[in-house]
Amino acid sequence: MNVAIVHDWLNQKGGAERVLEALKEVFPEAPVFTSIYWAEGMPAAYRKWRIVTSFLDRLPGIYRHHQPFLPLYPLAFESFDLSGFDVVISNKSGFCHGVLTPPETLHICYCLSPTRYLWDYRRYAEREHLGTVASAFLAPVLTYLRMWDRLAADRVDRFVAISREVQARIAKFYRRESTIIYPPVDTDRIRPGTGHDGYFLIVSRLVPYKRIDLAVQAFTELGLPLKIAGDGRDRKRLEALAGPNVEFLGEVDDQAVVPLFQRCAALVFPGVEDFGIAPVEAQAAGRPVIA
Repeated sequence: MNVAIVHDWLNQKGGAERVLEALKEVFPEAPVFTSIYWAEGMPAAYRKWRIVTSFLDRLPGIYRHHQPFLPLYPLAFESFDLSGFDVVISNKSGFCHGVLTPPETLHICYCLSPTRYLWDYRRYAEREHLGTVASAFLAPVLTYLRMWDRLAADRVDRFVAISREVQARIAKFYRRESTIIYPPVDTDRIRPGTGHDGYFLIVSRLVPYKRIDLAVQAFTELGLPLKIAGDGRDRKRLEALAGPNVEFLGEVDDQAVVPLFQRCAALVFPGVEDFGIAPVEAQAAGRPVIA
């Protein structure tokens, strides 16, 4: 069986990339089609994969600031030639479900979420602190992208949702039924801790919709110790909000994060998430979650 995997973009690692890695374990020979691939910003193991990128990968500055290019993503994914594949699996939170597949090809979409900033734009824009001018400019663009996103959902043969929350969104926005398969979480590497060191912990990409600023402001006011493992474009803003009791650890790999889970007083999870891998890992370490 000839399988292809389609992924939105490879310029930062998060939960979507963990799912991608699990798919590659199941289908090690499958090529990965994606809009952009920043090799230096992704795990070295990815360099052994066959990764096929779109024309967007050649645009200057896109690896660090891919959001301004959003209107081009539908064209990028429609440009891929997926003829010759028996099965296409799109690992989607953005636009990759919109690939064009031949009639004989089975297209399965593992949906991490319908595109958040299209269908929940007002809340997303509030977190991104978009101004009046930017919002006015984006309005017609988002209308076009919502129309395309809805039509692209009809190209999918089978939807798989990662949670009941996402299943409800698929039904509401795409009018499609879906099966739930929870995302992979490697809890075997985590053992319960025997005590804690009094600090609270956040493990997350630092982007506005994760609402890390709420936790930073609250812990700064309370004076309680907070460690934040992760990095992202919102880090400088968060550091400006933080008091001396808030420590930014930067990127922490899967092994180094285990003792952080084991020794924390609790994991703090301030965002509204599609599933939430970090809380499952914290619970595997025997630590409570504040959400």
